[in-house]
Amino acid sequence: MTRHEFDRNTISTVLELLIEEGFEGMAGAIETLLNEAMKLERSAYLDAAPYERSGERRGYANGFKPKGAKTKLGELKLKIPKVRATKDLESFYPQALERGERSERALKLAVAEMYVQGVSTRKVTAITRQLCGLDISSSQVSRISALLDEELEAWRTRPLGEFQYILLDARYEKIRHGGRVMNCALLYAVGVNNEGRRCVLGVSVSLSEAEVHWREFLLGLLARGLRGVVHVTSDSHAGLKAALTSTLRGTSWQRCQFHLQQNAQKYVPRVEQRKEVARDLRDVFNAPNRVEAERLLKKAVEAWRKRAPKLASWMEDNVPEGLTVFELPIAHRRRMRTSNLLERLSREIKRRTRVATLFPNESSLLRLATAILAEVSEEWETGRVYLNMDAE
Repeated sequence: MTRHEFDRNTISTVLELLIEEGFEGMAGAIETLLNEAMKLERSAYLDAAPYERSGERRGYANGFKPKGAKTKLGELKLKIPKVRATKDLESFYPQALERGERSERALKLAVAEMYVQGVSTRKVTAITRQLCGLDISSSQVSRISALLDEELEAWRTRPLGEFQYILLDARYEKIRHGGRVMNCALLYAVGVNNEGRRCVLGVSVSLSEAEVHWREFLLGLLARGLRGVVHVTSDSHAGLKAALTSTLRGTSWQRCQFHLQQNAQKYVPRVEQRKEVARDLRDVFNAPNRVEAERLLKKAVEAWRKRAPKLASWMEDNVPEGLTVFELPIAHRRRMRTSNLLERLSREIKRRTRVATLFPNESSLLRLATAILAEVSEEWETGRVYLNMDAE
């Protein structure tokens, strides 16, 4: 059977599943495609199709290993192709599964470290067994840790290039430090390159979100070749503005409009006034240009001066930081006026870190966060364009 015949048979099987079962057959269709894709990948790895006699063959197939994979479509029953081990042949594992499993391995390792270092409880032992399927020994943790850390370190230190826009954010996770449980700041940056594609530029972990941490983080990005930045979007994190001034001189800074809306509600004296304040700010942010936005802001400040003096004062001092986006092309403003893109990224990190609940050290948190962000970045870089960079 030729490869084209093989492909046609696979596609026919998938179509039959979809025709007969509709959306209910999606899991089976993806299962079939993945299994066949892994077979093709093994054949390419061996330089020979199944049962093919070839002088260029690098090795031999060695059956399959069953594996269950939980996805949004349901649990898939996969058959992982195996290769007969030889001295001249490296270990084989399908790339189709490798990318999706990187963060899962990091998650298992983070929880396993808690168990090994004795900072966990019976609950953590149960989680480890559930995630990994076995009790992990300290020697296994060390071996897996070394391999995974080498891969993740290479990703964190990879060369960067030109990115016109960057978005910065921070979140906190619990770690054990010096015998105490402490909050640890996790900083991360996303860039939009000249093709309009998103990319996670880097990640850093520290016990502080002070200026020195932000400054070191940004200097690290510059040392890896980050250039061409004209605009930065973020929330008003502690120390960030000072760090930007000292590292990315000449770039404009946009304070996230979504967070400004949230922050304003803290200064509204009466519950029934919240909708009115939110509407006034929306009018400012949705103005056609900066001149009109500043006029509407001044009008809103004067309207609230007597009814809510603290709110009026806060709006006057803080809202202008959310108007920098008017300097950008109209087609770019909507997506660069907030850090909502990073909020979605933060929720994905939280979804994975809440399983561990407490990390034994900073490196364990960095390992998991890097694995998650590397996986997301790969999807973005090969996915659809985020911004049309030719727009005026």
